[in-house]
Amino acid sequence: MNKFFRALIAGYGAKKLGGGCFSTILIFLLLYWALGTCNATKPVQHTFQQKQALTTAAIQPAIDSADH
Repeated sequence: MNKFFRALIAGYGAKKLGGGCFSTILIFLLLYWALGTCNATKPVQHTFQQKQALTTAAIQPAIDSADH
């Protein structure tokens, strides 16, 4: 999520949910952090054995259909 929109959404939520100055700041920080971690994705790293299994699974149907 874009940092600008994340800050806008967190600011709006903090304004609606916060009661005083300190609680509004805490809620803003919590929402800003939550919006940043919800969208974070980690790249998948395959091991050599997993890559070999994926390649074999993709090639095997073509070999089986050629045999018949």
